[in-house]
Amino acid sequence: MKKHNFSAGPCILPQEVLKKASEAVLNFNNLDLSLIEISHRSADFVEVMEHAKDLVLELLDLKGKGYSALFLQGGASLEFLMVPYNLLPEGGKASYINTGTWSSKAIKEAGLLGEVEVIASSKDRNFNYIPKDYSIPADSTYVHCTSNNTIFGTQMKEFPKTDKLLVCDMSSDIFSRKLDFSQFDLIYAGAQKNMGPAGTTLVVVKDEILGKTGRKIPSMLDYQVHISKDSMFNTPAVFPVYVSMLTLEWLKGLGGIEGIEKLNEEKAALLYNEIDNNPLFEGVADKEDRSNMNVTFVLTDESKKEQFNSMWKEAGISGINGHRSVGGYRASIYNAMPIESVAVLVDVMKAL
Repeated sequence: MKKHNFSAGPCILPQEVLKKASEAVLNFNNLDLSLIEISHRSADFVEVMEHAKDLVLELLDLKGKGYSALFLQGGASLEFLMVPYNLLPEGGKASYINTGTWSSKAIKEAGLLGEVEVIASSKDRNFNYIPKDYSIPADSTYVHCTSNNTIFGTQMKEFPKTDKLLVCDMSSDIFSRKLDFSQFDLIYAGAQKNMGPAGTTLVVVKDEILGKTGRKIPSMLDYQVHISKDSMFNTPAVFPVYVSMLTLEWLKGLGGIEGIEKLNEEKAALLYNEIDNNPLFEGVADKEDRSNMNVTFVLTDESKKEQFNSMWKEAGISGINGHRSVGGYRASIYNAMPIESVAVLVDVMKAL
């Protein structure tokens, strides 16, 4: 029976991508060698890395606009530290918007290197909304936000308007919707939520903003070092980069971000419509701030929990248990999730 994988991450990937990736593990580019045993300096893999970076800039419409794409390691969690190391001057201040667990962690790491001002937070209601009424201090070097909050099911629909540097953690909704990506000076995203397997992290940074902090930055944490070495200062995560490249090719074939956004909106509308019209379910996030990637909801009648859990498991559904911080259920409907799988979940909800 087909499994319908609603896992929040590592997440579902396109079947055709998994097939190509599995073939490359056995025999890459007809070399009679595995992708994961060839040199990362070989012409075959250098071509993969360059093509992956090129696809990133093309899909985000940032090609030729002074940005570099990097594939690094350490997850978004390391970027929480790399961002202030590279952007926050000694004695400087950064502004952060706190919308959940991951932005809270980013705030903690930045606080190790300088002054951090939390200019807005939705912690007062367990992060079930996006704060909108805030001002940005004139002495801030950059403003940091998280575009989509995987755990709580909220998503920013508008971003800060500022003359400061704008930094965004897009780990869980990168490449999922049309945005003016040139409004951001730095974007980072762990691959495992919408792009590839865990093990690589995408960073897209405007070149001109780097090298201005006066800090001595450890080489592994210095974006300029990684740019100068074409994301190969150390051995890159070969397999995750290759799978990310395949996923970006798949996305381009669907019509790019514009094409996938339409599909994502259809999937989200189908599921949210059932939540709103079925008295047995209730959404967690404020309607205006609902995520199109992570749909959080709870039962209104807890006596139905055992029955519902049994029903969705029998239907081949996997990975919809809510995070412990929220409870209930969370259906992650990333780019590769087919609408047919969403329909299966909706049918189970209707039948409860």
